[in-house]
Amino acid sequence: MKLFRKIRHRLILDNKKTQYLKYALGEIVLVVIGILIAIQINNWNQSIKDKDSLHEYLTKIKTHTAEYIEQLAGLTKGRKQVADICKEARNSILNKTEKENLFLFKVSGAAFADFYFKPNSGGYESLKNSGFYGKINNTKLDSLLAKYHGLVDIIAENERNYNQYAVYQENYLDSQFDRSLMLASAFMPLDSLATKATPLSEYDEAFIEFTAEPAYRNVISLAAWQFDTMIEQYSELTELGHLIIEEINTTTGD
Repeated sequence: MKLFRKIRHRLILDNKKTQYLKYALGEIVLVVIGILIAIQINNWNQSIKDKDSLHEYLTKIKTHTAEYIEQLAGLTKGRKQVADICKEARNSILNKTEKENLFLFKVSGAAFADFYFKPNSGGYESLKNSGFYGKINNTKLDSLLAKYHGLVDIIAENERNYNQYAVYQENYLDSQFDRSLMLASAFMPLDSLATKATPLSEYDEAFIEFTAEPAYRNVISLAAWQFDTMIEQYSELTELGHLIIEEINTTTGD
């Protein structure tokens, strides 16, 4: 800058207006070039920061998705076991062989258990609310994430409807029956039951009467077919989860 000032001062003293104008124009051009270079460097640095931030969001989503897949595997296994039992119980009802399959009806009570898929969508919601969501807008990953969380909402609604129905029917049965004998039969050892004043036959009769109720059989029948639909949705969600992880790996270069 001292050199530039000296040059300007000399040109002014020598009254070289044309040369001074040329020099001033050149100095302006240099300043503009310097500003443009500084802006480009700043943009480049900001781009790197934005990329790193996006990678952090996507890595969190990938971690959550892997956890979902593991959770879905456990839910699928549990629902399939209950569905298979309920299908056998339903066939027994149709064949009028309930008394011969009393144990089957005892374990079919698992249809009243609550199963919920509980995903952690914090990473996805954080990305959507950030300024980095536009980086993946209208991409394959964006489409996959939208499909995934749309299906999550559908599954949540189906599970909520089923579980609420099962709870409603169970509450009704509780208001109509004393389940003390059934609970004792289910959780107390047989040798301990044998020492009680109540004969073992009464425990079985209590189960037969309870499981013959329409409220009980309605839940069994619903589980027998609706669980298959839920399992299919779990499978579809798992497949989408794997595709999301693959696309995130492609995007982040992992």
